[in-house]
Amino acid sequence: MTMDRRQFLTLSLAAAQLRAQNPSLKLGYDTYSIRAWNWKALQHLDFAARAGLNAIQISSIADYESTDPAYLAKVRETAREKGILIDAGTGCICPTSKSFGKSTGDPVQYLIAGLNVAKAVGATSMRCFLGSSDDRYDGKGIEYHIESTLKVFKAARSAAMDTGVKIALENHSGDMQAWELKDLIETAGKDFVGACLDTGNPIWCVEHPEVAVEALAPYAVTTHCRDTALWEHPRGCAAHWTALGEGNVDMVKIGVLQKKLAPQTPLHLEIITGRPPRIVPYLEDSFWKGFPKAKATEFARFLALVKQGHPLMTPMVIEDAAEAPKIPEYEAALKRQQMVDLERSLQYAKQKMI
Repeated sequence: MTMDRRQFLTLSLAAAQLRAQNPSLKLGYDTYSIRAWNWKALQHLDFAARAGLNAIQISSIADYESTDPAYLAKVRETAREKGILIDAGTGCICPTSKSFGKSTGDPVQYLIAGLNVAKAVGATSMRCFLGSSDDRYDGKGIEYHIESTLKVFKAARSAAMDTGVKIALENHSGDMQAWELKDLIETAGKDFVGACLDTGNPIWCVEHPEVAVEALAPYAVTTHCRDTALWEHPRGCAAHWTALGEGNVDMVKIGVLQKKLAPQTPLHLEIITGRPPRIVPYLEDSFWKGFPKAKATEFARFLALVKQGHPLMTPMVIEDAAEAPKIPEYEAALKRQQMVDLERSLQYAKQKMI
């Protein structure tokens, strides 16, 4: 049967309405994913364009050749020409955290400098972080460091509002559970602070990645997406970061949740492979001293995920660790592995997540 013009237009309109109701996420990656390549911003933009991406997170000031205004303007114009949305980034902004570098200087000025670079390259968000799980066990507790972070944000608020760049605080390396970061954002002010939603880091907080997405996606202005293999261990569980689709986190559901709760937020892959598994010792009393307000219902969801898992059995070069021997052949293999794992994870995300 031949389709007439009216039928064709009706079907086309229906298809357009369907696409509008279920838009694709912007897809990019965090430059840390291929850190061994030592690329700078323009090289990352070229790669992103070749890979068919429309977003990128340049997550460190060190990823720019300089902070000269002319160079940053070139980065901004290159991204515009290639149709790539830039999310910016910097490091630890909490002066009381063990992660805060002594050479960083004043944390407020450090944060403001990052916001200015973000504005210069055309970004509307800038990822940063509080600290790590060490801050939960230093005798002061994570609430002490949250208060320090809030003071920094308060002092930098006018600069953030002037630049139009939203501060995107990450749930980073076991520093905060999702509910704690959510409360911090609401206390600071949602008008200038949002979340960098990471799906790999909740593991260190005995938190199911889906719990983190459900809590933080409504606040997320940028993301880090990563898969994890989890399995039971005599001390609790072992966790091993891997390429998308090789762990036991339901990454397809993660994509569905983000499309539902944060459809305008880019899906940035932060693929971290090449590291050994890490133990999360939740069967030891000492672990829970760092989580006195953890929620039993959320831990139960995490425990169910662990019980479904098994050790990661795919081949992997393990060299990306402080104690690893720096053997040139291993380092070359790690560099290649980072690229391979990012490329195949991007393909997975294109097919199953966005």
